[in-house]
Amino acid sequence: MNLHRLDLVSLSLFNVVVRTGSISKGAEVARLAVGAASKRISDLEAAVGAELFERHSRGVTLTLAGQALHRHAQRILADVDQLAADLSDHAQGIVGVVRLWANTSAVTQFLPRDLAGFVAAHPGIRIAMHEHDSTDVVMAVLDGRAELGIFADRTPTHGLQTLPYRRDRLALVVPRGHALAARESVSFAEAADHDFVSLAQSTSLAQRLASETHGLGRALRVRIHVRSFDAMCQMVAAGLGIAVLPQAAIEPHLKSMPLVRVALDEPWVERELWIGMRDRAGLPRPARLLLEHLVAP
Repeated sequence: MNLHRLDLVSLSLFNVVVRTGSISKGAEVARLAVGAASKRISDLEAAVGAELFERHSRGVTLTLAGQALHRHAQRILADVDQLAADLSDHAQGIVGVVRLWANTSAVTQFLPRDLAGFVAAHPGIRIAMHEHDSTDVVMAVLDGRAELGIFADRTPTHGLQTLPYRRDRLALVVPRGHALAARESVSFAEAADHDFVSLAQSTSLAQRLASETHGLGRALRVRIHVRSFDAMCQMVAAGLGIAVLPQAAIEPHLKSMPLVRVALDEPWVERELWIGMRDRAGLPRPARLLLEHLVAP
């Protein structure tokens, strides 16, 4: 057994494969080609001198050796994450740093006020926040690039521990004078007859709309993709389509742009945002403090 051949990237991939139950799914989460992921797992098995997975048509399950490695790999990766955070803090003279990834809905609607309150109460803790799609947020927490991640419901969590963060409600926004502008509420089936402005296809909001449109036996008519809620409102105001986005993201633009908000009469417009972490008990103290602040009533 040559333990010097073990590397952190392969251990991280091994943990992701355990969570997803499949080498191909683990490769997808880790953004690796399936062949490259399989080679890393094979090399890992060669290094420990034992098979780690039992392979079958529906995926993989851990052998006894795999179970032992999984217990140690979790501790090793957690210790490495803590080491990196502690050394960075000492180098910069900062008491603590929390790496937080969040989706656009959380960043736009809730986090500015929540983080301002936290920083005021804990001035020695710095928040390193990154805005990404919900799927990328989950991946960042899985592979240790973030201690905490905030993402939309319906996002596969691959074994992360989760807590509820906030709820929001989606609504339709249309330009003034549009055929739907005089309506108090509409069904999504009615709205789907029109051209849409959308976020990128990889975002949880775009995927939700695509799924609901598919359920109607149709395809969403997207005229243009943009990268922010502000840009969506600007495109709608210019007459390039209609859009679905959180009510709180529409509010600031209703007076400054020729826009009208219309309620969507659908049960799925109520969304939940979640906070995910690999192991709540193993979070560094600064991250635990931020988590407690964000989920406080």
